[in-house]
Amino acid sequence: MLRSHTCGELRIEDTNKTVTLSGWVQRIRDKGGLIWIDLRDRYGITQLLMEEGRSSQELIDKARRLGREFVIQATGAVIERVSKNPKMPTGEIELDLTRIDILNASKTPPFTIEDETDGGEELRMKYRYLDLRRNPLRANLALRHRLSLETRKYLDSIGFFDIETPYLIKSTPEGARDFVVPSRMNEGQFYALPQSPQTFKQLLMVAGYDRYYQLVRCFRDEDLRADRQPEFTQIDCEMAFVEQDDVLDTFEGLVRYLFKEVKGINIEKLPHMTYAEAMKNYGSDKPDLRFGMEFVELNNVAQGKGFQVFDSAELVVGINAVGCADYSRKQLDKLTDFVKKPQIGAKGLIYVKYNEDGSFKSSVDKFYSQEDLKKWSEKMDAKPGDLMLVLSGETEKTRKQLNELRLEMGNRLELRNPEVFKPLWVIDFPLLEWDEDSERFHAMHHPFTSPKPEHEHMLETDPGKVNANAYDLVINGVEIGGGSIRIHNRELQKNMFKVLGFSDEEAQAQFGFLMNAFEYGAPPHGGIALGFDRLVALFAGQESIRDFIAFPKNNAGRDVMIDSPSPIADEQLDELGLRVVK
Repeated sequence: MLRSHTCGELRIEDTNKTVTLSGWVQRIRDKGGLIWIDLRDRYGITQLLMEEGRSSQELIDKARRLGREFVIQATGAVIERVSKNPKMPTGEIELDLTRIDILNASKTPPFTIEDETDGGEELRMKYRYLDLRRNPLRANLALRHRLSLETRKYLDSIGFFDIETPYLIKSTPEGARDFVVPSRMNEGQFYALPQSPQTFKQLLMVAGYDRYYQLVRCFRDEDLRADRQPEFTQIDCEMAFVEQDDVLDTFEGLVRYLFKEVKGINIEKLPHMTYAEAMKNYGSDKPDLRFGMEFVELNNVAQGKGFQVFDSAELVVGINAVGCADYSRKQLDKLTDFVKKPQIGAKGLIYVKYNEDGSFKSSVDKFYSQEDLKKWSEKMDAKPGDLMLVLSGETEKTRKQLNELRLEMGNRLELRNPEVFKPLWVIDFPLLEWDEDSERFHAMHHPFTSPKPEHEHMLETDPGKVNANAYDLVINGVEIGGGSIRIHNRELQKNMFKVLGFSDEEAQAQFGFLMNAFEYGAPPHGGIALGFDRLVALFAGQESIRDFIAFPKNNAGRDVMIDSPSPIADEQLDELGLRVVK
C-alpha cells in the first residue's frame, strides 16, 4: 500500500505516530520559513508542515516544485497543530514531513478544485473527473451510495429478491421514444434499450418470484430538463398476491426507513389524496404540501356582477397569500407578468388586498363592492393583511396556471424549505387520457395498469371515466415514482389494447409474449418504480439530478467529456447494414 492512513482519519490521539499519506495537493502556502501543504483524498484533508532549518533543504526544494493537483506520497510524524482549525476533522493535527515522493505531476487545472469553484457548468462537465474531486460532488455520490445501500438492506430484510433483467429488448410504441440498437447478426432489425423493465418484472411474477427488486438503469430518448437524463436509475419493484394498499404500505415503509436512517427524520404516516382532489385543490397531480394556499373556487360569488372576464369563464379560482396585502404595484405587476409568460399562458391576474383596517382594494373595484369582496374573503378564509390572487378561464388550464402561481408565491415567501419533507400518495388516477393529435386514448401510466374493479365494466363503453388502480409517490412537489396493480388476465389485457387502438394482430406482435404468459397461472400482482436520481437529489435539497450522477449528460443529451454521441466508421455502418450510399 502507498499509504498507511487516509487524509481524513488522523486525530489528536495519533500524535507521535509515523505515517504515510497519499493524495492530491490542494494548495501550498509558502511563508518563507514555513511551508504548509494541504493534502487531499476522498476522505478529507491533512495539513503537511516543513520548516526552514529543521526540515532538510532537499525536502523543502522538492515541496517548492509541487503544483496544484500533483499526486504525492508524504511520510512524517503526526504532531499537534499550534493553530487549530475546528472546521476540519483533522484540524487538531498536522504531519511533520520527513519525505515527499512525487507519484505524478499535474497540469494546472482549468478551474479551481474547491467547494466554491470558478468553473462554469459546461467546463466542469468537460473535465468531470476533476469536478468529481470537489467536496460537494464527493458528498453527493456518498449520499447516493448510502441511499442505495439502505434501499437494498430494507428490501432484502422483507424478502425481496434482486434480479437483473435484459438491457437489449424489443421496441414498443407506447411511452417515450426508445433508444434503438441495430443488430449485426439480424440485419435490418433492432433492439431497444429499456424505458423500464416493466414486462420482465411482470413475467417474474408469473414465474413465481413474488418479491422482485432492482436498482436498474433505464433509457428514454426525450427532451431533457434539470430532473431528467437520457439514462437514469430506478428502484424497480414488483410484488405478487397483493392489492393496492399492500404495495403502498410496503413502500411507505421504505420511504420512512430511508428518511430515518439517512436523514435522521421521522416521517409520519403518508396521507392519501385522490387525483381529483389534487387537481381541484392544487392544480397538480404532484402537490407540494410544505405550505398551504389551497385553491378556492369563487364562481358563485364572483360571477353575475357584470365583469365579463369572470362571467364567461368556466372556472374562477384563487389562492390566499397570507400577509401579502402590502405588496406594491410593482410587485403585483411582476406577478401579472409571471402568469402571462408563454409557458404559463394566463391572460391576466386579478388581485384583492385585504387591508389592515378591514377595507378591500382590488383591480376590479369597478365591478365589485366592498360587500362583494368581503364574501370572497370569507370563502378564502382571508384575514386583514392578506392578498387574494384570482385567475379564470377553462377549468383545466386555469388550475394549471394557478398551480404555477402558487409555487411561485411559495418560492417568494420562502415557504418551500428544502429541509422540510412532506410526502404523500396520490391515488385513483384516470386510467386513460385523450390525445387530440392522434384522436385516441393513451394510457396515463402504461397499458398494463389495471382499472379499478368497480370501473372495469366501463372500459369499452365509457373509457374516459375509468379510474386506474394506480398511485404516485410525491414528495415536496416532485413525483418520485409511480406504480399500479397490473392486469393479470389475458382477456382484460386484450381489451385494454383494443381501447388504446391496437388491432389484435398488433397487440399479439408487440405483447403476445406477455398475454401468452397470462394463460399459465399469472397471479395478481403490482409494483412501483421510484426515480433513484430524483430521490437522492431531494434528500440533498437540490432540484437538478445532474450532480448526483457521476458522469451525466448535458441538456442536449451529450457527454462533452468523451464527446458522445459521435459518428462511427463506415466499416461499422456496413456491418450493421446502415450505410447510405449517396
